[in-house]
Amino acid sequence: MRVILEKVDSSDKEEALIKAVNETDDIKAAMEILEGGVKKLALLKDGKTVLLEISFIYYIESVDKRTFVYTKENCYESKLRLYELEESLGSYFLRISKSMIVNLKKIKSVKSDLSGRMEASMLNGEKIVISRSYVKEIKRRLDL
Repeated sequence: MRVILEKVDSSDKEEALIKAVNETDDIKAAMEILEGGVKKLALLKDGKTVLLEISFIYYIESVDKRTFVYTKENCYESKLRLYELEESLGSYFLRISKSMIVNLKKIKSVKSDLSGRMEASMLNGEKIVISRSYVKEIKRRLDL
């Protein structure tokens, strides 16, 4: 893809134009960055509210009506429900089971299971299970 930068003399003349055949995940991510910068979530850790950039999230899991957000080394709690987070996260996040959302950029590898499910190995070494009903969509999104 060709990228062109044209300098202007004032910030009110700044604009970005993206010409694409299809609105891919990469195009959506670029649009999100251009429109609002870095997205952050307000999460709880040790009784404190922490603002975390969504790019640090590996996966989000709902357990016993509580929502947990996992990064490379930490676990945070969110007051939001899984479906609310799913709506607000970027295009690189995908539901992989009724109780889990994964950041596609943090998947190291995937392998099929005999039962029709898949197992994803994350960049931090953790392994998570992708339910059968979500396998088709994750294969499509990962170009498998």
